[in-house]
Amino acid sequence: MEKELLYQLALGRIPGIGPVYTRRLLHHFDTPSAIFHASSSTLEKVFGLGSKRANDIARFTGFTTLEEELAFIEKYSIRPLFITDRDYPQRLLRCPDAPILLFFKGTADLNASKVVAIIGTRSPSEYGRQATERLIRDMASIPDILIISGLAYGIDAVAHQAALQHHIPTIGVLGHGLDQLYPREHTRLARNMLREGGLLTKFTTGTKPDAYNFPIRNRIVAGMSDAVIVTETRSKGGSLLTAENALVYHRKVFAIPGRINDEKSSGCNALIREGKARLLTDTAGLQEQMCWEIPAATSITQQGSLFSSARSERPGLSDNERTLLQLFDQKKTLTLTDIHTSIRQDHDVLSVTLLNLELLGHISSLPGKTFRLVE
Repeated sequence: MEKELLYQLALGRIPGIGPVYTRRLLHHFDTPSAIFHASSSTLEKVFGLGSKRANDIARFTGFTTLEEELAFIEKYSIRPLFITDRDYPQRLLRCPDAPILLFFKGTADLNASKVVAIIGTRSPSEYGRQATERLIRDMASIPDILIISGLAYGIDAVAHQAALQHHIPTIGVLGHGLDQLYPREHTRLARNMLREGGLLTKFTTGTKPDAYNFPIRNRIVAGMSDAVIVTETRSKGGSLLTAENALVYHRKVFAIPGRINDEKSSGCNALIREGKARLLTDTAGLQEQMCWEIPAATSITQQGSLFSSARSERPGLSDNERTLLQLFDQKKTLTLTDIHTSIRQDHDVLSVTLLNLELLGHISSLPGKTFRLVE
């Protein structure tokens, strides 16, 4: 097994041998060791490989330098996942540019029945933080769900921390080797994730967190997921590229809307406006769109207030929020249809207004697109 891993590592060191050629080679030779034991003339028979690549494989002499990588893997109990392994992320495997070898340390099942990526800005607003935390809190009721992100500053870290808080396995996909951590400030978070989730990368030891590694990291995040949720991002945020990758891989993309004049939500609003992302305001909406079974009973935790009867008079609410909240003075529980019939707002505007009121603690969402006044 260790010897076969040596050949798997070697494939990644051959210039021009990426996922496409690796798949072709494995189709002909079955195993990496058989590839390196073949002659250059035999290798040239692989469609499109060419004499240069064939010679580079046949004459490869860098095996001794890979011994250090093997020692690191063994010392720190790293799980190498080759593209033919059963535990390799099967969703990612279906992507044409899936990495041929991944390195994983942790306890999570990379092939959980439901995998959701949560991504967003590195400098979130309080709105973005709360929306992310609330969404993940409610995901705790979904069985066999895995949350992945990139362990970056901002929304990534918020997502990982919220997942740990609610005991949801969470994976951080890295843009460097497992012998280091970027950013260093997330060292404690990463250690906690190893116990209830894990860290995953395609990069070998010594690979630094260079800028050109992160688009590769983002493609892995998108490829591993059933759904990608952008909770807050600017109009030119890097999360938009991950969303584009997800669309290329035929994954469902969701975005949490923000106020129309809020620059930090402009990227999410644009994704929704352009039809690239589905508007998302709660976990029930995610389950419905993904055709995931909604649990029959959902526990709703509410915080009471002595001044519930005067909520619609509270300062700081927009006109839309105040108008909507006044409906609950007459009836404490309303369906989305009830609300839409009463005030006839645009659906997207109404969804944003409901989300804002929920984040502010004025209402809570219930299964079946129903909302209740928090008293």
